Amino acid sequence: MEEIRKQIKESIRTKQEMLGDDNLIITIMKAAEVIINAIKNGKKLMIAGNGGSAADAQHIAGELVNRFMFDRPGIPAVALTTDTSVITSIANDYNYELIFARQVETIGTEDDVIFLISTSGGSANIIKAANAARKKKITVIGLTGKSGGKLKDFCDLLITVPSDETPRIQECHLLINHLICYLIEKELFKH
Repeated sequence: MEEIRKQIKESIRTKQEMLGDDNLIITIMKAAEVIINAIKNGKKLMIAGNGGSAADAQHIAGELVNRFMFDRPGIPAVALTTDTSVITSIANDYNYELIFARQVETIGTEDDVIFLISTSGGSANIIKAANAARKKKITVIGLTGKSGGKLKDFCDLLITVPSDETPRIQECHLLINHLICYLIEKELFKH
């Protein structure tokens, strides 16, 4: 029982640290604002990540395309992690590191937004997606752990969770993802 309590306390401690960080909260608000402005201008949100972060990408897209807190029209968002035929053909014919970059090059348009999720900030396929996005003048928002990793050098906005532990980072990523969905939905539909 004590091990479980220890894990819960550490999760709470990390979230309390986030709560006390005004810069982090402002960055979350800015990220939502960037996405809102893109959507208002007829653009889309692309989202990508690996492993648990791939699931987060799909989760965010689902919340935006369908609904989050209330019924409303869909918001154009696509998880680049979901089309196994596209992903496996790129990985097979070119390189696994290009699975997201190739999609960005193909479906991304200037002034779109890409939201890249990586606990380490060091995933090669995420870095290449960020680089491809920058070449197309797509705004890059990163969501990482404490250091930001290499991804920090490719982001227009970087949201970092104050932890180096993958489980704590992922728990906070879910909270941040929900906050961003909440802000987007609330602003676009004035509910």
